[in-house]
Amino acid sequence: RDVVAALKIAGVVERIGDYAKSIAKRVPFLENVGKIEPISLLGEMARIATEMVHNVLDAFVERDAEAAVAVCARDDAVDDFYDSIFRTLLTHMMENPQTIGQSAHLLFVAKNLERIGDHATNIAEMVYYAATGEHMADRPGKSPR
Repeated sequence: RDVVAALKIAGVVERIGDYAKSIAKRVPFLENVGKIEPISLLGEMARIATEMVHNVLDAFVERDAEAAVAVCARDDAVDDFYDSIFRTLLTHMMENPQTIGQSAHLLFVAKNLERIGDHATNIAEMVYYAATGEHMADRPGKSPR
């Protein structure tokens, strides 16, 4: 289980790196972003997504199933940030058409952060399986998706 999990996790970590690279490529387009409200939410969203990745990799190293479950629980917060940013940016673009370009870049950054959170959750499910031999959805008290 450990070897298979490690191989799968390596691929997921590579995808997370691709999302991080995509975010970095958009930074130059956001230098003079001004007063677009969701920009303040992106920092907190990025912090949570980054912590999820760090925590899930620590959980893998330590074979800590409970830490993996905790990572999954945080994904809802990242999803909520994305939903809020999406709605706010959509409204902002309709009211300020001159900011559509920068707003679109912000939207892509938010989507990439949301996907990073999703991938951290996928890793957490692999860690849980490697540590316990059970699928996370099968654990007691967990309703199936």
